[in-house]
Amino acid sequence: MDKLKDKVALITGSDSGIGRAIALAFGAEGAKVVVTYRTDEAGGKQTAEDIRAMGGNAICLHLDVSDEMAVAEVFDQIIHQYGQVDILVNNAGVNGSDVPVADMSTATFDKCIKTNLYGPFFCCREYLRRRRDASSEGSMIFISSIHEDINTAGNADYNASKGGLKNFSRSLALELADKQIRVNNIAPGMILTKMNQAAIADDAVRKEKEQHIPMKRAGKPEDVAQVAVFLASADSSYVTGATYVVDGGLMIHLGQGA
Repeated sequence: MDKLKDKVALITGSDSGIGRAIALAFGAEGAKVVVTYRTDEAGGKQTAEDIRAMGGNAICLHLDVSDEMAVAEVFDQIIHQYGQVDILVNNAGVNGSDVPVADMSTATFDKCIKTNLYGPFFCCREYLRRRRDASSEGSMIFISSIHEDINTAGNADYNASKGGLKNFSRSLALELADKQIRVNNIAPGMILTKMNQAAIADDAVRKEKEQHIPMKRAGKPEDVAQVAVFLASADSSYVTGATYVVDGGLMIHLGQGA
């Protein structure tokens, strides 16, 4: 408990799924949590309310991370409310289009890249500008995907965005290593969130997919959240530029039988 006491943490896309689990875990560790949502206002408010119900401190704000002006406005509100931002979790994202490149519209590709790659860029840039005079340590965490390395046909937009995100996080880690700001990346595998709704809704679909996972189970959002707590806390004080794969062994198993 209290690993993040008095730290101010912004978690984008924390109205549901992995973002919600991280927000709750951070709240339980004493952080002042900024919950954000793009469309699910009720989900965002519920996350903040649940943190407050367990004795934590949280606010809920609307944020479209693909809009750089909206990102700046949210940071204005956070600074006004809390005076600082210590931890940034770039979690908000959209799924791939499942459209072959030849048939993919520019708008479809742009939507994924703007949210999954530009969004974290806008948030990180604003975070760093607001911390130019900060004396406390900071932490930035990216929620990527095993698809940053393991690609799937028909999702070039998503694969490109996540591959770019991994290298963006590493570049930042090098830039900031001597400035008391650590930058790390989490690459989840199959986690039971809205992005895997078919596996949630149909046991047969989930069980079939789980056969490819060495641990023989899909992940839970909480599995990712506990790694995020580690990366946000002093427990990982000498860790930067790393990617933590949270996938039950799926990534290292995908080449079996080749």
